[in-house]
Amino acid sequence: MQLFLMRHGEAGYHAHSDRERTLTNIGRHHTGLMSNWLGLTTKEFDLVLVSPYLRAQQSWQEVSKHFPEPRKWITLDELVPAGDPSRVADLVLAYAEQYQAKNVLVLAHMPLLGYLVSELVPGIEPPLFATSGVTLIERVNDRNHLVWQHAPHSIS
Repeated sequence: MQLFLMRHGEAGYHAHSDRERTLTNIGRHHTGLMSNWLGLTTKEFDLVLVSPYLRAQQSWQEVSKHFPEPRKWITLDELVPAGDPSRVADLVLAYAEQYQAKNVLVLAHMPLLGYLVSELVPGIEPPLFATSGVTLIERVNDRNHLVWQHAPHSIS
């Protein structure tokens, strides 16, 4: 299984709450760039798990323009900035197994994503994710390893 962990695009701060922050034009642009770049090697996602926060939902809207409709996509309430990485790792793997997904996209936030990498790949320090950044973790025979991490500035 290939597990793509993506941080939402850049968001503005003019909102009533953190949940309601919206993508900036640059956030949309960078998310589109990363999606286009991902599309060069990844043709589809079987399963997409997205944070309920508006900026993550908007990022998924941008990503979805570059890929066919996934077999299943779910808004997962646990994918919030302060989410429990152990619980999220268990949920992601359980959903992937349930839907027999080979390519999974998880669209969420920092610091959760950094801690999720450490949870999934023992011995890895929590990496930072740039906005619109993506990390690929491959799972083979119940073992995970970090393949790469890229951000909009590293692919151009």
